[in-house]
Amino acid sequence: MGAVIGDAKEVEKLYEYGERLNEAKDKAQHVSDYEGILNAVKSGSTKAKQLAAQLIPRFFKFFPELDKQAISAQFDLVEEEELAVRVQAIRGLPLLCKDNPDHVSKIVDVLGQLLACEENVERDAVHKAVLSLLRQDVNASLTALFKHVEIGMENIREKVIAFLKEKVFPLKAELLKPQVEMERRVTDLVKKSLQDVTGAEFKMFVDFLKSFSIFGDNAPPERIQELIEVIEGQADLDAQFNVSDVDHIDRMISCMFMALPIFVRGASSSRFINYFNKHIIPVFDKLPEERKLDFLKSLAGSSPYATAQDSRQLLPAIVQLLKTYMPRRKIEETNFSYVECLLYTFHHLAHKTPNSTNSLCGYKIVTGQPSDRLGEDFSDINKDFTERLNSTEEIVRVAMKKLTQGMADHNKAISAAKTEDEKAKIKAEQQKATNGLRVCNNILIMTLPLHAKSPSFIGDNKINPSWKEHRKVTPTATAGVKRTVGPSSGTGLGSPASKMARGGGMQNQIVNRALEGLSHGGRSSGRGRGFGGRGRGRGYR
Repeated sequence: MGAVIGDAKEVEKLYEYGERLNEAKDKAQHVSDYEGILNAVKSGSTKAKQLAAQLIPRFFKFFPELDKQAISAQFDLVEEEELAVRVQAIRGLPLLCKDNPDHVSKIVDVLGQLLACEENVERDAVHKAVLSLLRQDVNASLTALFKHVEIGMENIREKVIAFLKEKVFPLKAELLKPQVEMERRVTDLVKKSLQDVTGAEFKMFVDFLKSFSIFGDNAPPERIQELIEVIEGQADLDAQFNVSDVDHIDRMISCMFMALPIFVRGASSSRFINYFNKHIIPVFDKLPEERKLDFLKSLAGSSPYATAQDSRQLLPAIVQLLKTYMPRRKIEETNFSYVECLLYTFHHLAHKTPNSTNSLCGYKIVTGQPSDRLGEDFSDINKDFTERLNSTEEIVRVAMKKLTQGMADHNKAISAAKTEDEKAKIKAEQQKATNGLRVCNNILIMTLPLHAKSPSFIGDNKINPSWKEHRKVTPTATAGVKRTVGPSSGTGLGSPASKMARGGGMQNQIVNRALEGLSHGGRSSGRGRGFGGRGRGRGYR
């Protein structure tokens, strides 16, 4: 009973301090009253502390000589055991900065740590307090928050990143003012925070930067190049490539895919292409099988944006890989998805430097330059390359026949299926077969012009790679593919399979393994995977 009376007296005393301060014209003359409020934080009851949490911010600006003690007292209340006291103290933190903006950074730093709190009502109070301070001083607030991203403890860092993504980024139009100045400031903060991030975090930050007006449609070339340099830095293109470093492999793949839309906008692809040529292709056979296709897709995607010089340097390695995966004899194994990627890359590179293929494939392309090398005999090279084209086309046509028959079987099976699970499995097989047909179709479209002595290489968007979203085409767009040509040329979808192909045996086994490669060659995009590990060992997952 005595304790209750004592608590009531404490609360009553605080009300007296508050009333006197509220009524006083010169509040600075009532230092003892404000000190009485501060003292309640150390020895007061729960209700007294809750009231003190309201009164400290209310009169804070009138006692600048006590600002350190007042801020410290409010922070102590934030750490109280009673939830009601903590919530009230959190709500009061922005008021400490209302007339004293110098305190914003310190208080946002504390609020950033409190984002990891577990109670919903407390977390909601923290969110509102941080947003209030962001509206007061966006520069100081964001600087404090990003410091947690850069060097914060792991659990706090993750909560701060989530808060930025869910609460701050959607309000960028409201908060980032003046726009250009603040976008520039946030860009610098983001770049400093990218030393140790997961793949999902890095993609989130890059997407956020891409939404800025300074990197928008009307951005100058130097801004577009700045974006690609951010991705190049994350890809670690200055490091020696280690084929056993799965983290670096994942980071490279993801960064290459993220860079593609920026290449489209005019950024240079040279550093990525040169790194691929120098470090990755020489050890391609040692790469994890599940990553090989991702690398080839990313390289194929960037090939339309390669310069003529980069194309000339990369082409020999691409031709060599093509020879590895385009068998000279029909009994050798291949991987259709690899071949599709490599042919796509080959066409786009060769389109920029066609006479380079004279010595690589035995063509006779005339540009009038010494590099045409028309006086040299490359007939054996051309014979070998043509045999590989013929052999690959033959295996592909057999595969297409098998896939088409499989589609018919799937249609019958789905009609007979009794459960939804059975139908779902059949539909998945149908989708796999459809994609396989797209791969095979693309291969034949791309090998067709390569039989000429002086071919025209495909350097536009005529080919829609199987890993990209399917483009609807008019019947006339595919009419040229369906034509039948003589068996001696080995091209065209309409060519009948050879007796050996029909015979099954060894070649059917080869086709089966090639078809398996269509679904096991790696992930569909390579994006959104985690990376990091440089520093705190943050995995790129």
